[in-house]
This record gives sequence, C-alpha cells and structure tokens, in this order.
Amino acid sequence: MRQKKSTLGEHLALLSVKYSVYPNEVFQALVLAKQTEKTTVCGNLCVEYRGKTKGETIFLITKDNDVVAQFRVEEEFLHRKDNPFESWMNTEKIKKKIAKQNTESVYIQIKDLRAGMKRINLKAEVLEIPKPTQVHTQFGNTILVVNAIVGDDTDKINLCLWDGQINQINTGDYIELKNGQVCVFRGEKQLRLGKNGSLSIIKNAQIKSPIATIR
Repeated sequence: MRQKKSTLGEHLALLSVKYSVYPNEVFQALVLAKQTEKTTVCGNLCVEYRGKTKGETIFLITKDNDVVAQFRVEEEFLHRKDNPFESWMNTEKIKKKIAKQNTESVYIQIKDLRAGMKRINLKAEVLEIPKPTQVHTQFGNTILVVNAIVGDDTDKINLCLWDGQINQINTGDYIELKNGQVCVFRGEKQLRLGKNGSLSIIKNAQIKSPIATIR
C-alpha cells in the first residue's frame, strides 16, 4: 500500500498503537534500515529495506514472518529532524483506535516494554516492595515513594508508586495496571501510573502469559 507523505505519520501512529511501539522507534528503524540496507528490529516488528525508486525508499514490515505493511517513504521525510510524533498520536483516528484497544483490554508483556511507551495495560505479580523513601518536593512538602518490583512470565520491572498508591498492594498480589507508561530513571526502565493510570488487585487470579499485541 502506497502512503502519501501527508498520511505517513498517521500510518506510523497506527502501527505504533497496534503493535505497542512508539512512533519515533518506527521512524528510527526506517532510517536505520535505509542506511544499512538491511532488516532492523523494532519491538516485535521487523523493518526490511526493499530498495529505492524515484526518490522513495520501499520498506516491508513483518511480525513473526507475517506481512504487516509495505509502503514507500520519500527521502525528504527520512531526513527530517522535526517530525511531530505527538501530533501523529493525537488525531481523532488514532484516539479512537487507542480507545477501542483499551476497551478490548489488550495486555503487553514486560519483556516488550520500552521507554516512551504510553497507555499500557499489563498484568503482573508483585514480587517485592522495598521500604519507601521520603522525597522533598519543590512545594516544600514531603512525600513517600517506592519502586516496587513486579513481574510476569517474561521479565520483571520497577513500578514507581507514590504516597497513597503504596498501600494499595502487597507482596504476592496479582495486579492489573491500565493506561500506564514507561519512563527511564537513573538509567533503568520503570512503570508509572501517570495522571490517567489505574492500579487494581486481581484476587485469586493465576497469571499466565498475557497477550502481547493484537494481530
């Protein structure tokens, strides 16, 4: 499918939402694939360089050897340094796709988490809750913060909790996190709830391998 320059950003945003990768990651994978003329990995997608024609580069994107998309990208687009990634994610079409995906309760595995990802749904077990530490804020007050360790069948990660959030969970609980985000703090990835995230306990639940993406 050939994508016009005006719609390519939205197309990358759709790939981002459907396959749990950030648009900037997809863009950088396209650039690298073009520079090396080889296949590059972007999350659970493979971006393959397929050649050039009339000032455009052809890419093939696959997942588990299944074709996801094939399109052409103008050379000028690949050289841009000011692509509005956030704007691509804020179109009505993308918002509707995100809302539909959240309604369908699609969960990602911890091994597939990458910095910058947002609107994450995840299920995991609380493995450890260290002693909270006090943090002094710029407003002159003191709050508690802790990096709980949560894990699923694929990996584990820190979950940053603040004040009242800390008492919501206990070690051994199975939890469900919705609309979370992945940040980097002191060189390590961590999960955060952010403004729109929520955390709940799944009682008497046995976690198996969560669904990573929608096919």
